[in-house]
Amino acid sequence: MRQNSIAVSPVAGAIGAEIAGVDLAQDLSDDTVGAIRQALLDHLVIFFRDQEFTPDRFLAFATRFGEPMVYPFVKGLDTHPEITPILKKEEDRSNFGGLWHSDTVYQQTPPMGTILYGIEIPPYGGDTEFANQYLAYETLSAPLRNFLDGLSAVHISGKGAVQKTRTDMMKHSSAGLKGDELVSRHPVVRTHPETGRKALYVNVAHTTHFEGMTEEESQPILDFLFRHQVKPEFTCRFRWKKGSVAFWDNRCTQHNPINDYHGFRRLMHRITLVGDTPV
Repeated sequence: MRQNSIAVSPVAGAIGAEIAGVDLAQDLSDDTVGAIRQALLDHLVIFFRDQEFTPDRFLAFATRFGEPMVYPFVKGLDTHPEITPILKKEEDRSNFGGLWHSDTVYQQTPPMGTILYGIEIPPYGGDTEFANQYLAYETLSAPLRNFLDGLSAVHISGKGAVQKTRTDMMKHSSAGLKGDELVSRHPVVRTHPETGRKALYVNVAHTTHFEGMTEEESQPILDFLFRHQVKPEFTCRFRWKKGSVAFWDNRCTQHNPINDYHGFRRLMHRITLVGDTPV
């Protein structure tokens, strides 16, 4: 399917589309930017191949879609602090953010979206999975949706499992914060500010409990939701190549970078875009 000058090809039934016919390092027309933004809203995550960015051009592209923000835990590039290098060295065992999550939900205003650019890619492995959180919400029973609609959840930056995924990156790129310093409270079901659709907004990496309930009371329901929201039929899987770009809507997706490439070096550049307070 073509939208203006770009070709949009869905990669799975639930989520994801690959976009061809555009060089993201060039000055894009307003029509092309609009078509890319619409593809993002329609497909939740969009992919591009064979791109080549300098840091300046990567930042220029991202700025067409929002305001880049500085990631709190890992140092950005010295010349471009909004660009976070995501590096797994040959000897590293943990991969950064290597479990299902929504980016920095522990902040008061989590990012609108994230753009990831593949620079050094292992010969195999390192795919990223994405999950549609509109479908995760819409496929729940009506009584459970009604129950969740009225709840908020507490999210922390240092929940146990996610701390382990940062171990190797923090050795050489720490920005100085401890892992457990940030806490937020957000609706369990958030309404997307552009589409008006409701999405499930909890995740196994950061959500600890429902506000007003104990962790013990919350855990059985959260455990069910954590399993439900990443069912295979809600997902797609992206295989990285050098020059690949993924751009996901953090307000209605989760993602999971797979850690199956030990012994190989992998370097990505990431930009996150300022979001809004979930409602």
